[in-house]
Amino acid sequence: MEVLKIRKLSKKYQHENGETLALDNINLVVEQGEFVSIIGPSGCGKSTLLSIITGLESKTSGDIFIENKKMNGISSEIGYMLQKDCLLEWRTIYSNVLFGLEIKHMKNRENILYAESLLKKYDLYDFKDKYPNQLSGGMRQRVALIRTLCTKPKILLLDEAFSALDYQTRIKVTEDIYNILKKENITTLMVTHDISEAISMADKVVVLTKRPGTIKKIHKIHFDLENRTPLNCRETPNFSEYFNILWKELGVDER
Repeated sequence: MEVLKIRKLSKKYQHENGETLALDNINLVVEQGEFVSIIGPSGCGKSTLLSIITGLESKTSGDIFIENKKMNGISSEIGYMLQKDCLLEWRTIYSNVLFGLEIKHMKNRENILYAESLLKKYDLYDFKDKYPNQLSGGMRQRVALIRTLCTKPKILLLDEAFSALDYQTRIKVTEDIYNILKKENITTLMVTHDISEAISMADKVVVLTKRPGTIKKIHKIHFDLENRTPLNCRETPNFSEYFNILWKELGVDER
């Protein structure tokens, strides 16, 4: 089922001495449960695209549809995770998880029970009375994800969500986050500069050109694995083939 559709999306920034075209004619369809990675040169508009999808930033032209409903402004259907986990240090883990429900006025018994079930399901319930500074970086990111999932978004946006972690922790966290998102069947768009991360987590990888960013190519990613995880993908022979293709596309712009 088609969850997200972006049609002829463009973004211009106005300046005193002219204008800058940041994104140009973006067209993309994302199906239910798909994990889509977005990569491209620095400054090509990757994060701008996510900001427009979530409604934090206006578009210049084009349309965005969620389940065939045209979107305007901030949407409660979308969850957004940034580089920092943004946990509140003075609140317990349990209180942090419920914070998203509070600000969206969704804190009722049903959603509280759902939040508790996620904490139990993903091995964080025993830490519910701890504070963020008592948790590892990886655990903090899992808490941030559960806080977002509690609000039951149809689409999750990840903007370099793992880049603040050291390499070893980052590998472990991508395993955890990927497994959670697939089990919960959450449709996900992830912006990353890490080609390996993009390939290992994605069902398809969207390659943007340099500014003005437009879609250069969309690669469907397939690994013949019974139990697909990001780490398992990295160990397959065709992983390096995908990597080499994407590396060349990022290094050579035919436009």
